[in-house]
Amino acid sequence: MSCTDRDQGKGGSILPTSADPDGAWSPLSLPGVRALFARAGFPWWVAGGHALDLFVGHPTRPHGDIDVSIFREDAPTLHRLLGGWDLHGAHAGVLTRWTTSSMDPPTTSIWCRTTPGQPWSLQVMFDEGTGAEWVCHRHADIRLPLREVIAHAPSGLPYLRPEIQLLLKAKGTRPKDDADFTLVFPLLTPEARRWLNEALRRHYPDHAWLRKGDRRGPKGRTE
Repeated sequence: MSCTDRDQGKGGSILPTSADPDGAWSPLSLPGVRALFARAGFPWWVAGGHALDLFVGHPTRPHGDIDVSIFREDAPTLHRLLGGWDLHGAHAGVLTRWTTSSMDPPTTSIWCRTTPGQPWSLQVMFDEGTGAEWVCHRHADIRLPLREVIAHAPSGLPYLRPEIQLLLKAKGTRPKDDADFTLVFPLLTPEARRWLNEALRRHYPDHAWLRKGDRRGPKGRTE
């Protein structure tokens, strides 16, 4: 799979192509992610398609990668946590080796592998905000307390709430994003459905998901 074919959780642009022409991936498992971040000491959460799987309660489709999100302000601690790994900042189709502990905009994420030449193992997305407030990187008017952004699987794994993940997938939707919406939207609580529909109307007023969402029944899953 080439780097340009990857999902990246729809949290950032589809990139990059420079570091490895083949862009091979061998993503960490969810237990592997949990073990890696066990001593992180900062907020982190699973994002992308795996976040939706954690909400549904089982794998829903194959995933070519795995995404974790953190606050940008925690980049120095992430750099120490992954000391010895081969780390590259991603922006605008280019991968650049991450050699300093800070990571300022416009870099949107870090691609991680254990050593050069190995398949990529993990993508870490940078979100804005602080430990108390999350700011949507795509729609800065959306600001929420962190406790309203993260849910937890029965295993304890933190993940991005499904209504927020679907909003991040709403820009430039592909068939797999439509499939994710079709599967996940009926399982949302009524409150989560309302939140997503309101956010779609504000930012994507002509989005096809609004028409689909209006036809869904009133019942949702209780978390």
